[in-house]
Amino acid sequence: MSEFHKDEKFGLKSQLSRCSISIPSNIAEGSSRTDKSFSYFLDISLGSSFELETQLIIDCNRNYITKEQLTKIEAKIQEFQKMTMGFQNKL
Repeated sequence: MSEFHKDEKFGLKSQLSRCSISIPSNIAEGSSRTDKSFSYFLDISLGSSFELETQLIIDCNRNYITKEQLTKIEAKIQEFQKMTMGFQNKL
């Protein structure tokens, strides 16, 4: 992500970092709770994954990342989303 403009670099990298840290952090926090509570933390984690995906689409539209980079990352995010929703449905 070295292609970010200097004035946007901190803000965008910070936002991406917060989203990506929120995902596993909420899963970890929720894992020690009841199933109902865990499902809530999984919801938060999913929300962060959708936010991350949106941020990356914006970054691609601004030519900060390539379409190929976006496609690879999106596939992983979408796989996480499907697996998490499937797991959530079994709780």
